[in-house]
Amino acid sequence: MGRVYLVGAGPGDPELLTLRAYRLLREAPVVLHDRLVDPRILALTKGKRVYVGKEEGESGKQEEIHLLLLRYAQAYPWVVRLKGGDPFVFGRGGEEVLFLLQHGIPVEVVPGITSPLASGVPLTHRGMAEGFAVVSGVLQSGGFPDLAPYARVPTLVVLMGVRRRVWIAQELLRLGRRGDEPTLFVEQATTPQERRVPATLEEVAAGKVEVGSPAVWVVGEVVRVFSHISNKIGTHLVAGV
Repeated sequence: MGRVYLVGAGPGDPELLTLRAYRLLREAPVVLHDRLVDPRILALTKGKRVYVGKEEGESGKQEEIHLLLLRYAQAYPWVVRLKGGDPFVFGRGGEEVLFLLQHGIPVEVVPGITSPLASGVPLTHRGMAEGFAVVSGVLQSGGFPDLAPYARVPTLVVLMGVRRRVWIAQELLRLGRRGDEPTLFVEQATTPQERRVPATLEEVAAGKVEVGSPAVWVVGEVVRVFSHISNKIGTHLVAGV
């Protein structure tokens, strides 16, 4: 049985890979990769590449991925499972680890920088935000998340929420967040295509904000701190692009 390395590809910029992730990608005989892994990172690989990306709503495909991992682990001395961001932040890495261990496959996890941390926004700030939460905009079943537990968190980060941004903003307003609260969408963070879209929560709820996927959505007063920082030193120094 071969070993499987669950490797976090980070938000996009190859320079944000860990040294261990870089070495494994360069040496791996086979890499099974997700849909949103940056092409520049895939270009680092020399072995066989296997696409196992999922579109929204394809939750059933995870079982197919499990079987592919098992098959390649049985055929190669070691395998890289490459995931965007960090394997354990909405990457279903835990499920894959459990499946492989149940089948006697040794596993090692190589963390990656998750996209909220690469947004350029200081998610905590003394005297303003003593904590933050990261929530998915869509449930495994395709349903809408219960936002009540997160409504009062000083900084709220929403992943996979672009398509439901109007509903999410309306729900946060219903739960007591202010309409003039600043928010920021960061499309394709740390890539050459990065785009930042500021708006108030009320503007998002009114459907006035156009934004594309994938994007990190930050809600909270810390967005004002980011605006001040970016005005002083430029956004390219904030997010590493």
